[in-house]
Amino acid sequence: MKIVILDGYTENPGDLSWEGFEKLGELTVYDRTPADKIVERIGGAEAVIINKTPISAETFHACPNIKYVGVLATGYNVVDVAAAKEKGVVVSNIPTYGTAAVGQFAIALLLEICHHIGEHSAAVMRGDWASNQDWCFWNYPLIELAGKTMGIIGFGKIGQSTARIAQALGMNILAFDEYKNPALESETCKYAALDELLAQSDVISLHCPLFPSTEGIINKDNIAKMKDGVIILNNSRGPLIVEQDLTDALNSGKVAAAGLDVVSTEPIQSDNPLLKAKNVIITPHISWAPKESRQRLMDIAVKDLDAFLSGNPINVVNK
Repeated sequence: MKIVILDGYTENPGDLSWEGFEKLGELTVYDRTPADKIVERIGGAEAVIINKTPISAETFHACPNIKYVGVLATGYNVVDVAAAKEKGVVVSNIPTYGTAAVGQFAIALLLEICHHIGEHSAAVMRGDWASNQDWCFWNYPLIELAGKTMGIIGFGKIGQSTARIAQALGMNILAFDEYKNPALESETCKYAALDELLAQSDVISLHCPLFPSTEGIINKDNIAKMKDGVIILNNSRGPLIVEQDLTDALNSGKVAAAGLDVVSTEPIQSDNPLLKAKNVIITPHISWAPKESRQRLMDIAVKDLDAFLSGNPINVVNK
């Protein structure tokens, strides 16, 4: 089988091995593929592995040998799955690989907001401590999390992972999710209606999928229901937030700070209003990217293709 990987660099910039795929067929790997090269590079390949390179109906039509598309991610909106189904092409994704990493990163954003560790370290390196008349100093208010409430919108595996770390820091959890599992409730973790969560949370962390019902869930109306000085975290999907509304709330002080690993259009556009917002941390969509997490993703992607070749495809998104 001919296998082509069209945009392998973000998954494997050189610290992992493609050996698993090499054992399954004749492999060609491209770090990145521009739109005008997609059809040419797929050529006669039967298995196409992608991360964010789009595979359209036109591509399926132009490349009739395609039998399988493997997505090196959980989201698969870059593939025209209806066209794939019509052509008899199996599309598989990676449903769970970065639970621990993404939960950890959400808390890392929160801790940076609470302590500004990077900026205080930079102040020391530029001599501010050596020249200070007191034995210590801080340039920003420092926040203790114990006893505060974290509201988690989307209480699946990643939301639960984030909650466990927050509870270890002494926080109480309010969870909002369409599907409730009473076994997850405890003295420090309760399900709540969305309005209750918005009103009572000191920190709100987003861990829900992007559906029509969740798109723009952080908007000016919902922000108005929140506590003054709330902290908002998002390392789920950028369009969950109306970015101008969050910018206005940050600049007015209604929202004390935000920690974001995702934005509505990625890479971020120069006119994104959040780039001019006060008290915001924005990182370049890297919650998923620890080596351990990427290795797990690689292993599952190889299993997906191997299962397809064995006639028992798994993680199929276009059944």
